[in-house]
Amino acid sequence: MNIYLIVILSILIGSYILNLIVELLNISAVKTALPQEFESWYDADKYKKSQNYLRENTYFKLIQGAIFTFIILFLILSGGFNFADQLARGFGFGEIVTGLIFAGILFFGFQIIEIPFSIYHTFVIEKNYGFNRTKPKTFIADILKSWFLTSIISGIVLSAIIWFFIKAASLAWIYCWAGVALFEAFLMFIAPVVLMPIFNKFTPLEDGELKNAIQDYADSQNFKVKGIFKMDGSRRSSKSNAFFTGFGKYRRIALFDTLIKKHSVDELTAVLAHEIGHYKKKHILKNMAISMLTNGLMFFMLSLFIGNADLFSAFRMEKFSVYAGLFFFSFLYSPMNMIFSIWGNILSRKYEYEADTFAVSTYNKPQAFITALKKLSVDNLSNLTPHPLKVFLSYSHPPVLSRIQALRKITEA
Repeated sequence: MNIYLIVILSILIGSYILNLIVELLNISAVKTALPQEFESWYDADKYKKSQNYLRENTYFKLIQGAIFTFIILFLILSGGFNFADQLARGFGFGEIVTGLIFAGILFFGFQIIEIPFSIYHTFVIEKNYGFNRTKPKTFIADILKSWFLTSIISGIVLSAIIWFFIKAASLAWIYCWAGVALFEAFLMFIAPVVLMPIFNKFTPLEDGELKNAIQDYADSQNFKVKGIFKMDGSRRSSKSNAFFTGFGKYRRIALFDTLIKKHSVDELTAVLAHEIGHYKKKHILKNMAISMLTNGLMFFMLSLFIGNADLFSAFRMEKFSVYAGLFFFSFLYSPMNMIFSIWGNILSRKYEYEADTFAVSTYNKPQAFITALKKLSVDNLSNLTPHPLKVFLSYSHPPVLSRIQALRKITEA
């Protein structure tokens, strides 16, 4: 039997089994007793609601994952990828355009299968728990916009990678590495002013106490921003968030309108102090550097496997192509990607603690920050007691109780 087929099937099935075990452990870690830290924030009914929300989302994602895993296994064993390749080649174009058609067939095929799941999650689960505010018109528009942007951005990247591997031979991976790094940097600059406004409306925060407090704090930290904006997050959900986008003079602060509605000026400023902490501690640049290094390793490994005949045989392919090799390599690379993801999450959780420390050290109102964290957790029905293995594998932020405990130690010291 083809060794690559055995490895790929083992990866797919093993990944789902691991995810199943982790998610079931995470559900089992739910405690009926409310943590003391949140006793004045949850009543018994709402805490039970948050646990039901976790269970329902978990079972939904496990069912969805099982179906998609089965579909991919079926496509591999039945020669479905070869069928898609034959359809793409039937148009009679060159390698690059044929590759884009092949990718489009797979992408839109899976997206269409995804739509019923998205509908159920948005209009049933999120609605039942009081989160959904998305209208059907907005839901459809979001899908079409995301398809359009994905087609343009992914099409540019895929075309360049195929071209480099056709023309540059052994040096292709280096050109791909450099090209993708430059393109990602370009996207980070244009995202705040071009891409994000396609989905949401950003309006300058009106003059007043909140804007003055944020601007005063930013000035005190010598943190220059292009503007402070309010985002219409309430069009889709009642959940809250805040974020920074852009670099240099293009940096923008964005606050969900739901966040502004539910939090005090001190709490909002403390949250933004945390975000500024990520910039001051150079977490963004460090993450970019790590991403560049891992991308370099990925493209180097890709260059070793992209023309492997046994790999194509595992997918029952009749003809070799650079574009198909890219997709097939992604299956082999997924365990390595998982390792990098775990490592990235470990660093991310460390960075979150550092940003928390920065926030309470520079904006000397730790209780405001703790209150903000509690409100966000309660309003979003966050899991207060995740299983340690779930945290280790997939949490980019420390559990809220761990963050609050660390903040209290800082203030006591």
